[in-house]
Amino acid sequence: MLISDSDLIKLVLHKKLLSKKDLENIKGGQKESSDSLLSLIMNSGLVAEEALYLEIARNLHLPYTKLSPSKIEKTILGLLPEKVARNKKAIVFDRDKKCLKIAVSDSSNKELIGLISQKTGQRVKLYLTLPSEIKKILPLYRLPLQKAIDNILKDKSDLGLEAAPVKKIVDLLILYAYQDGASDIHVEPEENSFVIRYRIDGILHDVLTLPKDLLDRVATRVKVLSRLRTDEHQNPQDGKFRFPLEEENLDLRVSIIPVADGEKVVMRLLTSKSREYSLENIGFNPIDLKTIQKALNRSYGMILSTGPTGSGKTTTIYALIKTLNTRERNITTIEDPVEYRIKGVNQIQVNPKTNLTFANGLGSILRQDPNIIFVGEVRDSETAAIAVNAALTGHLVFSTLHTSDAVGAVPRLLDMGIEPFLLTSTVNVIVAQRLLRKVCDDCKESLVISRKELAKNIPQDSIKRIFGSSQKIKIFQGKGCPTCHQTGYLGRVGIVEVLTMTKNIKKMIIEGRDSDQILEVAVKEGMVTMFDDGLKKAGMGITTIGEVLRVTKIESL
Repeated sequence: MLISDSDLIKLVLHKKLLSKKDLENIKGGQKESSDSLLSLIMNSGLVAEEALYLEIARNLHLPYTKLSPSKIEKTILGLLPEKVARNKKAIVFDRDKKCLKIAVSDSSNKELIGLISQKTGQRVKLYLTLPSEIKKILPLYRLPLQKAIDNILKDKSDLGLEAAPVKKIVDLLILYAYQDGASDIHVEPEENSFVIRYRIDGILHDVLTLPKDLLDRVATRVKVLSRLRTDEHQNPQDGKFRFPLEEENLDLRVSIIPVADGEKVVMRLLTSKSREYSLENIGFNPIDLKTIQKALNRSYGMILSTGPTGSGKTTTIYALIKTLNTRERNITTIEDPVEYRIKGVNQIQVNPKTNLTFANGLGSILRQDPNIIFVGEVRDSETAAIAVNAALTGHLVFSTLHTSDAVGAVPRLLDMGIEPFLLTSTVNVIVAQRLLRKVCDDCKESLVISRKELAKNIPQDSIKRIFGSSQKIKIFQGKGCPTCHQTGYLGRVGIVEVLTMTKNIKKMIIEGRDSDQILEVAVKEGMVTMFDDGLKKAGMGITTIGEVLRVTKIESL
């Protein structure tokens, strides 16, 4: 155990990382969970993980460190076998004449420390780090994917689907995708070969090319795992399966379609890593967090999350639900599909075959005595009407819409037949967001560009709001390194805008004002647009100007 529950409680309260009320809610869930109190706090989304571990490190009188794959030599890493590193969550990351430096996420394993010291004949100095930092380094132990696959293909002693090489190939493709943080695996047939591509941080990367004669067998292996028809090659098929890993049981959603050169397979990885996000690390600034918290404290009304597919809408809603998920509340969702299971929440999967639509399911949920309802998406007038009625009659309702910005949700709901007075009475806040790539911390560098150069792509009023009157503006970029696969980016962060239903906004909606007029007033009242939020994050070195322009669909630098 890294820290006792009693010491942890004292720490989070003394440092004001959690309120007494939030802590009591988390402790209440501990009775029905096998997780430690530390894990529950970290997964609650109420505390920034790094801030918590920094305080724990200080409490234990240990230095805290972040790890960089590009700065760790393989000879030093190899002082601790991979299996031990994974099981004990420990990494040997540096050494000097005085000691061996080891990063751990649990400092209580004295036996491990003694064994390493005895094996190397050196004194060991411990550093505390996050479990996610350990996971980031573990891929250094593995072979490059191409070399690992080549090694498998050398062994052609057994070509059965349940044996090498196809089973091992598919297993490796999934394992490497998981370890690289990919959200999707694409198996794409070409005329004489097929390509494996991983979607990492929203961008597709070619990672491997394989001989065409393996394509049918790889596709068949995926079909077998997904319990799909192996003799069907002309029609699309959808399925899912579970893949056991040391870290978790990984769920994969599968889509197979026939294309000109064979069958294309796409596997989406539904990992628990996506469930670990809090509003802070999604990218919400302190002012917007207060606005949303105020809306969450209300017992009724609607909170909408808007944006295109893949913008993180559902992740944001899940983070909101996590903050409210206590035994005193009945939370029910209806989704298509249910991507992640949340313990203590009743989650319903839409099923058109049984006429379980969003509208029908929502009507049934209202008879289940709910406090909080999450409607996966408002797609039609019927669903919109029931959701608004639910929010009006004492329920807190979350939902998502496909609109380009927060203000765009207003005309969209009006087009669905929602009366303006009902909309203004029920909607508390509207959150719009996009996901953009973060600059890799391991290869980040700063550069200075002129105001004139920046103005080629960015309006002068935005430059003035974010960067002031300075003629020289400091921005950042990633050079590319092994940590980020030479892309200069690692991980993603949200750019967000939060529209609050103020008196003026409500009045304008009732009067039938257009979206541009509402946006102008919202900005005057303090709303930060997604574009300005992105520029702020670029100025802080979180992302790049080019990435902000790419994601907001403005011509890139």
